[in-house]
Amino acid sequence: MEANGKIIVITGLSGSGKSTAAAALEDAGFYCVDNLPVSLLPKFLELRIHSGSTDFNGLGFIMDIREKSFIESHARIFTEIRNQGWSFQLIFLDTREDVLLDRFSQTRRQHPLAQSSSLLDGIREEILRMSPLKENADHVIDTSETTVHSLKALIMGIAQHCISTDTLRIDLLSFGFKYGLPRNMDLLMDVRFLANPYFNPDLRDLTGEDPAVRDFILFQEETQLFLQKYLDLLDYLIPLYKREGKAYLTLGIGCTGGRHRSVAIARRIFEYLQGRVGQIGISHRDILRQSAFA
Repeated sequence: MEANGKIIVITGLSGSGKSTAAAALEDAGFYCVDNLPVSLLPKFLELRIHSGSTDFNGLGFIMDIREKSFIESHARIFTEIRNQGWSFQLIFLDTREDVLLDRFSQTRRQHPLAQSSSLLDGIREEILRMSPLKENADHVIDTSETTVHSLKALIMGIAQHCISTDTLRIDLLSFGFKYGLPRNMDLLMDVRFLANPYFNPDLRDLTGEDPAVRDFILFQEETQLFLQKYLDLLDYLIPLYKREGKAYLTLGIGCTGGRHRSVAIARRIFEYLQGRVGQIGISHRDILRQSAFA
């Protein structure tokens, strides 16, 4: 392994999903190390170079506030690694305060900064200490409303792009407006103007992945006209995003409950773009929720 290899460091708040992210990196063919002291990173990389091992796509490291010198030392060492020629990406996993409180309460885990204070004080102290890393990260992912599967998809998308840097990664996300806007979108399309299958008793309990629901939505005249215009827009925009060097593009498709219209439309867009772009993914945030007026 040479010093121009791929490195991804995942950091972020305690309880934000770093273990899930590490598993995704491993699935993408990265060799991962958890909680390596940042001061040992240059020596670790030196040993990997001398070993000559090339049976993986890159190196992944999980680093956070558990290591006492991380906050003070990371900037100098990360700069040193970049100057050595490594392709370096820093991913910061962020999460809302109220969600972190719920997660720690449910798992009964001890927050690393709440040994002698309340859980809330520990969370707020970590947010403060970790703010410089968030500001300097290459990617900030808010996991407040992210499922395990969608977080893995996001991390694998970054890893795959890190391996092959000449492509634009596009991710399609369907969602329901009643459950809040996703936090990691570049383009948002509201499809609540389309006929709603919820009001058809035969379709109400199905989802937009069911052929009957898809046919109901896609065969509507206004749907076909909308898709023609929207896909034309994407055909125009995507080359421009590539020209500007954008590596990731997330398209959010929303309806009321995230089960019917947004799912079917996102799937149709996915099918259209497949083969036209280098990397593409799709996820349905709210498809399993039981919602009125989906």
